Amino acid sequence: MSSPIQSDFTGWQSPIYQQTALIVIGVIFLGGIVNFLLRKKNQYSMVAWASIKSWLIFAPIMFGLLGLPFPVPFIALTLFAIAGAKSYFQIMGMFHRSPFVYIAYVGILGLAACSYYDNLVAYNSMPMVVLGMLCLVPLIQRETKNMIQYISLALLGFIFLGWSFMHLALLLNYENGIYQLMYLVILTEFCDNTNLAISGYFRGSKIFAEISQRRTLMSTFVSIIMTVLLAYGMRHLLPDRGEKYWLASGLVASFGGVVGDLVMAVFRKDAGVKTVGPFVLGRGDFLQRMDRLIFVAPIFYFVMFALKSLE
Repeated sequence: MSSPIQSDFTGWQSPIYQQTALIVIGVIFLGGIVNFLLRKKNQYSMVAWASIKSWLIFAPIMFGLLGLPFPVPFIALTLFAIAGAKSYFQIMGMFHRSPFVYIAYVGILGLAACSYYDNLVAYNSMPMVVLGMLCLVPLIQRETKNMIQYISLALLGFIFLGWSFMHLALLLNYENGIYQLMYLVILTEFCDNTNLAISGYFRGSKIFAEISQRRTLMSTFVSIIMTVLLAYGMRHLLPDRGEKYWLASGLVASFGGVVGDLVMAVFRKDAGVKTVGPFVLGRGDFLQRMDRLIFVAPIFYFVMFALKSLE
């Protein structure tokens, strides 16, 4: 069986990929200069600067890897998923129960193989396979204490950081999938960073104040509008430039990103762990670079599939 992707396709050989990546990286660097000059103005400026300087490192690496010949993009996304899962298990204090952790990693590798060969049936069967393997651990170890919690936490980590996130790899099997992947990541991160950057200028009620103090209702609304406008402006990355496609993309990236970020904030607060180490530069850890995509990726995948099937 061979991958449905053209093995000789390289994103960096495409003028569209080159222009988009260079424009985005250029905008990040320009934004970084502005944020650097304003970083001491207030706490919101400091948060914005902390966020953007991590992207000064991560964005070139991400676009560089995704633009390489296949299967490098699949490998890169798999490594991102495993790194995110590692951060999750550190937050949950699961590393003293390594069999559960390793099973989740093996499941992510299985998802990568299913994605590469575009086998959606096998892909959607992986959660049950992983659950079955997790349930065998207490039997093999002959233990019962806290096993339900360990199984549940490991399965939840696999679902979020594996099954959900790896829908980005499934996108690569779509027409112009690499462009759709770029499009989705750009929209999601733009919405979050815009929200953080302008939240200090829009006083008022916080959105889920008990969970996160960083976003106001008004800043969230404004960032969603700006993200939808960006979705329109970059609609050339979609295989269909129709209104329903770019509008749905902008809304999914906005609302799904907010939900993903807040859900992971709940996990961190419940575990009493804010971060498990800095990611290169800036705020947070590796998981905070990808938590918004755990809801955005699968929703976007199925929304695009549904819109296409309705034609």
